[in-house]
Amino acid sequence: MKVLFINGSPHEKGCTYTALREVADTLEKYGVETVFHWNGSKPVAGCSACGVCGRAGVCVFEDGVNEILESLDEYGGIVVGSPVYYGGPSGQLCCLLDRLFFASRGRMNGKLGAAVVSCRRGGATTAFSRLNMYFEMNNMPVVPSQYWNMVHGMSPAEVRRDEEGMQTMRTLGRNMAHLLACLDKVEPPVRAEPPKYTNFIR
Repeated sequence: MKVLFINGSPHEKGCTYTALREVADTLEKYGVETVFHWNGSKPVAGCSACGVCGRAGVCVFEDGVNEILESLDEYGGIVVGSPVYYGGPSGQLCCLLDRLFFASRGRMNGKLGAAVVSCRRGGATTAFSRLNMYFEMNNMPVVPSQYWNMVHGMSPAEVRRDEEGMQTMRTLGRNMAHLLACLDKVEPPVRAEPPKYTNFIR
C-alpha cells in the first residue's frame, strides 16, 4: 500500500516537510510505502472551469495535477501539508487540490485522507479545517490523531522542538497505517445511488 504526500509549501524541505516527514517515517516503519509530490515555488493555475477534465479525464494545465492523476489508483491514502497564510492553506496548494479533486471524478472514493499544517503561531485550525473539506466531500475517511495535525515553528529545527506537534504526527502515521491495514481486508465504500446536484433555484 502506498500513501501520497503533497507538500504545499514553496520550501521543499521547510517546516511543512518536517511535519510530513515525521508522518511518513512512521508509516514506513509499518511497511507502508510513501511518495512525495512537491510543486515547487512557481505559480499553480486555478481551475478555469473549461470542462476538459470531465470529457478527457485530464487537466488542460500541465503543472502537476496530471502527474498525480496518472498514479492516483496506486495510493490508499493522501496526506496534504501546507504552511498557514492568513489563516488558510497556501494559494498554490488550493489551486492544485481544486483541480485534482475535481478532475479525479470519483477516484478519491474510499482513500484515506489527512491534512497537516505548519504555522508560526496562529491560524492553524482554520487552515486545517479548509484542507479537510476536500476529503469530507469526496467520500474519504479522515484519519484522526491525538490533536489537530499542526506544528509550530519558524524553522525545521524549531518544528522538531515542538514535542506535542511531532508526537501528533507520529500518532497520525500509526493511525493511518492501522486503517490502511483494515481497508486492505474490506472493499471501499461505494455510492449507493448517483449523486444529485441542486442549487435551490425554482
